[in-house]
Amino acid sequence: MHYRELFKVENDLIRERFDLSMERISGICQDETVNEQYQDYFRSTGLFIKRMEELYYKVERNELDNVSIEELKSLNEKLYSDILGDNYDRSYANPEYAVRMLGDEYGRILSFLYTQIRGMIVYAYESRLFDITIHSELFIEIYNCFEQEEPPTYKELQSIIYWFVSDYSDVTVEYRIREQIDPDLSFAADIIMESDLNDISYLYRFGEYIADSQIRTAKHLNALSQERIDAMARTFTEGYRIGFVNSGKDLSKKSVVNIRYTLGFERMIRAAIKNFEEMGLQPVIYRAAVNAINKNKQQRIGYYGAIPNKQYDYDHRDDEAIYLNRQFTERKLGVVRSVYERYKNMAGKFAGPAVMETFGEEPFTPAVKEAAYRLSDKQQKLSVSYANEASRIINDYIPGTERSFTIIAYPIPEIGPEFSEIFDEVVKINTLDYKLYERIQQTIIDTLDAGTSVHIQGMGDNKTDLIVQLYKLSDPSKQTIFENCVADVNIPVGEVFTSPVLQGTNGVLHVTQVYLHELNYKNLEITFEDGMIKEYSCSNFDSEEENKKYVKENILYHRETLPLGEFAIGTNTTAYVVANKYQIADKMPILIAEKMGPHFAVGDTCYSWAEDTPVFNPNGKEIAARDNELSLLRKVDVSKAYVGCHTDITIPYEELGLIEVIKPDGSKVSIIEKGRFVLPGTQELNKPFEDRVMRKV
Repeated sequence: MHYRELFKVENDLIRERFDLSMERISGICQDETVNEQYQDYFRSTGLFIKRMEELYYKVERNELDNVSIEELKSLNEKLYSDILGDNYDRSYANPEYAVRMLGDEYGRILSFLYTQIRGMIVYAYESRLFDITIHSELFIEIYNCFEQEEPPTYKELQSIIYWFVSDYSDVTVEYRIREQIDPDLSFAADIIMESDLNDISYLYRFGEYIADSQIRTAKHLNALSQERIDAMARTFTEGYRIGFVNSGKDLSKKSVVNIRYTLGFERMIRAAIKNFEEMGLQPVIYRAAVNAINKNKQQRIGYYGAIPNKQYDYDHRDDEAIYLNRQFTERKLGVVRSVYERYKNMAGKFAGPAVMETFGEEPFTPAVKEAAYRLSDKQQKLSVSYANEASRIINDYIPGTERSFTIIAYPIPEIGPEFSEIFDEVVKINTLDYKLYERIQQTIIDTLDAGTSVHIQGMGDNKTDLIVQLYKLSDPSKQTIFENCVADVNIPVGEVFTSPVLQGTNGVLHVTQVYLHELNYKNLEITFEDGMIKEYSCSNFDSEEENKKYVKENILYHRETLPLGEFAIGTNTTAYVVANKYQIADKMPILIAEKMGPHFAVGDTCYSWAEDTPVFNPNGKEIAARDNELSLLRKVDVSKAYVGCHTDITIPYEELGLIEVIKPDGSKVSIIEKGRFVLPGTQELNKPFEDRVMRKV
């Protein structure tokens, strides 16, 4: 069944509600009965909704199929113009502007309402009349409050929004879960597989903001040979398949793969879909969420186009503060549980995500605005509790022991004028000889396996001085501490990693600058005590309080502490040299950056929810260090075993003074000194550095 047919019956049932709401909003656009201070907000928001009505009908009648690319571009810019550039300073989507124009009592909450209504853009493109209708009705209900003789209180508006989000959660959350596991919801897949990708106008069919980057990326891929496209897709899909093989999981039991990517790469994604189909997997390709109940702060999980305004995303990262309480979290968890139970057969067929990341944007440091919502301490704890419990529910229906993933990354044109050359270099990085790395990395692992701990020390301005405690092997002839990571789930090749023992892991981790989850951190410093974060800060803001808040919100995710879930040594010096050659180290995604030096992940281990599944290195040894003291709590109380996050922080080679293994007798063996590999058998990893020097000479 074609995607749009799925909504036909639903649309017939709610058409009357939709028509009535549009009629009422037409009146609101001309009405002047509310206080003059609020008239512009309601009039302009009402006019936006009427434009969405017009857009919805154009999509329904296929009218956009016959317009020029210039007209499509003009329409796209108009849809997103209010949050682009300086326009955001005068937009009700900006909580700061909304508070200035509408007052402290109403500004923030009416800004939230406007952001939810902006979601109608994608609802119109996806023919989701129900979502347009319920948000229109919410707008009318809020407007009616301002028509009364006595103006509404904040609590009255908050109550309306609370019950709206809560009452409709059985629909909005269910749809989101279905998007993730049901291949019949094929809006994006249909565009990818059915469009003429040589006609760049197909990009505007998604309803996402399309900037020059997406157009240039699509044109760049169109200029590549089919052989090159197929090779890129094969690297991506083979990594996924090999991930199942290497972890001993049965891919034949699965029938659905989730593909996440950034618009512009459709030609490669089409080839990947065909490869997955040969493996017996259908694609689910869902959009990054636009409604608050399904968002994950400012992070975008799913496909998306250009990000119109990162500050806008950051300003609304905590909008759930309006309605987040224990009753709501219990309600939402109940919906999650019941939906997965209803679709448990479908969920059981889900194999996991295949993610294609992009990089090249300028690092973003947000402005912290008083007008933006912030979670209270109580709400922060509820948010953490919800995330942990939701992860447990999902694992019940999609067990970690049965699913896998893969991730690969490519640059986009914002990376600079040498985009084409950088793109070619990254393709090479993604296809390096994994057998060579497998051999060298095994040499490193053999040395690490003989140690009790590892000492990592920075140099220059880097203040890192950290001892990482290692797992004690019971049978070194059959077991190993570190995983030999080649090009499967994490592409490209280039790291060995382990789950550290928390007890005895102490010291300071510091990086002068790092880019994590689309946010920039300057002088990020984290102190560990027995493997748990004790102190943290950065230097992004003048206020130490704001620096700590920034780290707590975006790395600790409001938790009081996190464990050191992973310690790894990156070996991809080729990627490192490319990053320095083109001066793009600050733009490299963590997927590649983590291979460009040692990295440390705060949060769960790499084996979370699958610790009891044996994992083996290519040499046949079992990786024994899959647990730490926290994850072992699952055997007593699973709610205390996981924290639901995993953030990698890399020290670049030029800031790395020393990595040495401390052996049981107290002797030490160096792996890296002053940013270069010194362990016998690993010096070949220094060749890219030497080649670069020779080229300069």
